[in-house]
Amino acid sequence: MRAPNGIPIVQWTKKQAMVLAVFCLAAGIAGGWSIRASRSPALPGASKATIGPAPAAMGGGPASPAPSPARLKEMADAQAAPLLDKLRSEPNNPDLLASVGNAYYDAQQYPIAVDYYGRALKARPSDAAVRTDRATAEWYMGNADAAIAEFNQALSYAPTNPNTLFNLGLVKWQGKKDAAGAIADWEKLLTANPN
Repeated sequence: MRAPNGIPIVQWTKKQAMVLAVFCLAAGIAGGWSIRASRSPALPGASKATIGPAPAAMGGGPASPAPSPARLKEMADAQAAPLLDKLRSEPNNPDLLASVGNAYYDAQQYPIAVDYYGRALKARPSDAAVRTDRATAEWYMGNADAAIAEFNQALSYAPTNPNTLFNLGLVKWQGKKDAAGAIADWEKLLTANPN
């Protein structure tokens, strides 16, 4: 088949189109993550949604070294302090618990974030966004199996959640070397969220 100008038209196979789509999606996520990393930390309550590069890779340039883990914890403690004060009067408030989890997640204090996300999920088990955030924290702690289990639980409440499907595919691909499983999740993602 040829275009009107005589140049041959190449038909893409489904596999070629999928590889291009996954590449473009990964490039977009990486670009977005690098832009996000150059801005100030997210506000409490913001979803962690998408797994980005390993946290150790997010430091500044040579002139601005990354803060130490102890300094990051101090910053998270300061950001969480007013939320923890509110939590004393509302100890089972899932929004406050998730916000505290987010403060510790942003400071790469993943075990503490997982604890607060878990408490939020006891109060509101069907919160797919918090389950996805908890799963990404598990992933950053090196717990691929726990992350996959949490992503699957999130999908039981929100089967077409794009962040959950995308991140589940990444963990299957990078953590379990399950490329077929990752592609299957990304195909679900593209089918459920064509835009």
